Amino acid sequence: MKSVLLFITVILFSTQTFGQEAVAITNDQFSLNLVAPSIEWEVSTGQKSTIDLKLGTGIGYAKSGSESEFGFFPHFASQYRYYYNFDKRIKKGKKVSENSGNYLAAIANIRSGNSIIGDLDLREDYAILIGPAWGLQRTYNSGFKLNLNLGAGYGFNDIGDSYFSPFIGIQLGWLVAK
Repeated sequence: MKSVLLFITVILFSTQTFGQEAVAITNDQFSLNLVAPSIEWEVSTGQKSTIDLKLGTGIGYAKSGSESEFGFFPHFASQYRYYYNFDKRIKKGKKVSENSGNYLAAIANIRSGNSIIGDLDLREDYAILIGPAWGLQRTYNSGFKLNLNLGAGYGFNDIGDSYFSPFIGIQLGWLVAK
């Protein structure tokens, strides 16, 4: 498992652009997300890459028999994103500004085990998840922002558990500053 994560990390961080200089360049931007309230800062690190930092809440849900619980948990996430389809979007006449495109990402998330809203409390004090993801982000002229992450990762917590977990991240929000 460790060798797979190392291979994916090396591939993501060693991607280079060959040929003509790209027309699209990633932008720095600050946004607010509404579904799971959070603030997000995306910083350009190259023509097609960014570091995304998010501080806010994550949503948890558990069902056992007829009982179900949910909770909003304090959450910090960071992503290295490589936007791979800017050139294709430009050729089709689609928007690429404000980092509107598809990306591959290396993700690291840390969350608390104690909910701030809801009745779901977990055994651990914190949990960390790292892994690769595919995502798409669209920022519309109105400032509305949609972001979707799909991936899988290796997780572990402070009580010694480790696990493999899929994850889905959906963000609906508003671009505040660029």
